[in-house]
Amino acid sequence: MLSTIRQICFVFAASSLTLLSGCAHFVPAAGPRTASVIDAPQTASLRGIELVDVNYGIATALKKESEARRFSSFFNQAALNDYHVGPGDVLQVFIWEAPPAMLFTPQALSGSGLSSSGTGTLTLPEQIVGNSGTVVVPFAGKIAVDGKTLSEIESDITSRLRGKANHPQIIVRLVRNNTQNVTIVGNVQHSMEVPMTPGGVKLLRVIALAGGVTKPVEKTTIQISRDGRTMTLPLEAILRNPQDNIALQSGDVVTALYQPLSFTALGAIGRNGEVDFEANGINLAQALARIGGLDDNRSNPAGVFLFRMVPADALPWPQKPTTLIDGKVPTIFQFNLRDPATFFVAQAFPVENRDLIYVSDAPATDLQKVLNVVGSIVYPFQTLQSFGVIK
Repeated sequence: MLSTIRQICFVFAASSLTLLSGCAHFVPAAGPRTASVIDAPQTASLRGIELVDVNYGIATALKKESEARRFSSFFNQAALNDYHVGPGDVLQVFIWEAPPAMLFTPQALSGSGLSSSGTGTLTLPEQIVGNSGTVVVPFAGKIAVDGKTLSEIESDITSRLRGKANHPQIIVRLVRNNTQNVTIVGNVQHSMEVPMTPGGVKLLRVIALAGGVTKPVEKTTIQISRDGRTMTLPLEAILRNPQDNIALQSGDVVTALYQPLSFTALGAIGRNGEVDFEANGINLAQALARIGGLDDNRSNPAGVFLFRMVPADALPWPQKPTTLIDGKVPTIFQFNLRDPATFFVAQAFPVENRDLIYVSDAPATDLQKVLNVVGSIVYPFQTLQSFGVIK
């Protein structure tokens, strides 16, 4: 009886080993084996995925590409043009003419509600530029002001009054700017509209006028939206690089975001989960340290992978990528931590928001799992034999 049981156990163990070598997918695992990930680009259902064996050159290129993302290069710099009036703006017109033969005398203005100082100066009431884009000036009629600079409006009024007033001199003042503003919202003390000025308005000034950010600088990112294009940079990076304190344009929307960046870690590691990191970024070595490193009992050091959607122009691809998702290439970066040189690579490789880090199981782990199953069957028979139940 005992020999028969031993033969059954032996056959079961041999069958299990055969099953392991031929059908590894029947063995429980936290994710795909190393070979499955490496073969992904050749798999018909996954064709188009790029696999990159990361070296120091690639890591450095990605780091430079990440550091090259600048507001100053992404957005066209706003030209410091004169202010152009638009509907909703409030203007005030001042008219001066030379005495003694003046048009704007108290007698001429009687009944109009206007009054002259008697010294040749007339101050008109403040006027809101209507939807028609005009303002009204006595003896000049309606003056089109929409899209014009203050000096152009002054010239138009002067030409209308020439021949009526005695050497008229005109000054137009912008009382209130209601049309050309920059909007700042998000994690700032006061969400508001900041009026544009002739000298231009820079990014940090807008943030300062809004009362500054309400969250720690190192955990705050600044997003600028302009003409359908959006870009985000850490506030800390803007403070370090004055060229990113760009001049804003009318209609820009600045958003201060307290949105901790994060990566997801899975597989044979110390801790699976989503891990937040600072807005100024971390490298792969730091990321692995934050998840407790690789599991000594399970992990394959040659099977460390990072999954990311990469811009099509971020790397010198051996062949032009065929699959693009929103202009980006689905890419798997492979790191062989059995090679000591890879630790230098890990210190240079930047981790980005929404990256996924996966560490596969070592091949021996599958064998150990099978042996555990075999042992769980054989051990009860050995126990029964030791107690004399089976003889």
